[in-house]
Amino acid sequence: MLKRRNKISPQFSMASMTDVIFLLLIFFMITSTVVSPNAIKVLLPQGKQQTSAKPLTRVIIDKALNYYVAFGNDKEEAVQEEQLASFLQRVADREPEMYVALYADESVPYREIVKVLNIANENQFKMVLATRPPENRK
Repeated sequence: MLKRRNKISPQFSMASMTDVIFLLLIFFMITSTVVSPNAIKVLLPQGKQQTSAKPLTRVIIDKALNYYVAFGNDKEEAVQEEQLASFLQRVADREPEMYVALYADESVPYREIVKVLNIANENQFKMVLATRPPENRK
């Protein structure tokens, strides 16, 4: 007797594929909540041109965190951090439309720069952050 074989075509079960997709979805949902929302990396722009307006008052912070101030073409004089606001106020009385340029060494901590910016903001002075021009690379 000859046995007849039924040709049964292989069937693909979508249930296992659905399980895998579902597990991947759960995995990505859980790991996305672990990622820090503040992990944005920003490349700061580098200006190619310097501003043409000359600030009348200069505040300089060197790498040793010493403060120096000058008005116009005067020579820089050393001041304490506490004296900075009174110096700027005296200059503002003489020149109400003054600009203050902040020259800070690149190694100066950011909190020192923010202190000066806060003093300027409290007294409504116009601040300019001075930068060095970009290096010409050939």
